[in-house]
Order: sequence, then structure tokens, then C-alpha cells
Amino acid sequence: MGQRILIVDDEPNIAASLEFLLLRGGYEVRVAHDGEEALAQAESFGPELVLLDVMMPKLNGYEVCQRLRQAGRAMKIVMLTARGRGVDMEKGKALGADLYVTKPFSTRDLVAQVRELLGTAP
Repeated sequence: MGQRILIVDDEPNIAASLEFLLLRGGYEVRVAHDGEEALAQAESFGPELVLLDVMMPKLNGYEVCQRLRQAGRAMKIVMLTARGRGVDMEKGKALGADLYVTKPFSTRDLVAQVRELLGTAP
């Protein structure tokens, strides 16, 4: 199996599209649909990278990012959000996000960025 990636997004179409492309790229993938599920999956699955939507039910992406970092998790975190304001990007980076991507985005471009972050670029 390839490197492990956790997709956290409450929009089923986005999650399914990313899951398909990443599985096809040789990654091991799991999907969570809210912040609480994301924390549980991060604990049990141990991903090298998390694609983390900001606006989700239960716990938002900022809270999940902060908790992952406070727990000492060393995985890469890519924040996905429709909120592209500079202050939002700064907040994500301050909480420990490695990359901040605004929606809408090209799923293929995002997968290329994932490869680059994980050092698996072709």
C-alpha cells in the first residue's frame, strides 16, 4: 500500500472525486465527513497527509487542525475552503496547516500538490 491520506469534507462529491484520484494514484485513502470523525480516523489510521475542509459540522477544520497539532501529529495538513480571504489563510497557517487551497479548485491540481508535499511527485 502507498502513503496514507485522510480526506475530511462534508461535501460527498468533493470527497468522492478526491478519493478516486488518490486511490488511482496509489495512495491508501480514508474519508471522514465531520470534524469528530476526522480526529478518530487520524488516531486509528495514522495518515501522512490530511485534506481538511474548513467549514464542517461538529468541529470545523481550524479546530481539527489545532487538535491534531496539539496532539503532536506530524502529518501534512492541507486546508480546503471556500473562504479565500488573507486573514483565513493566516489563521490556517498559524494553526499548523502546510497548505491552504481555496474552492473551487481543480482536483487534479490538488492531487499534484499532494504528491509534491509527500515527495511522491512523478
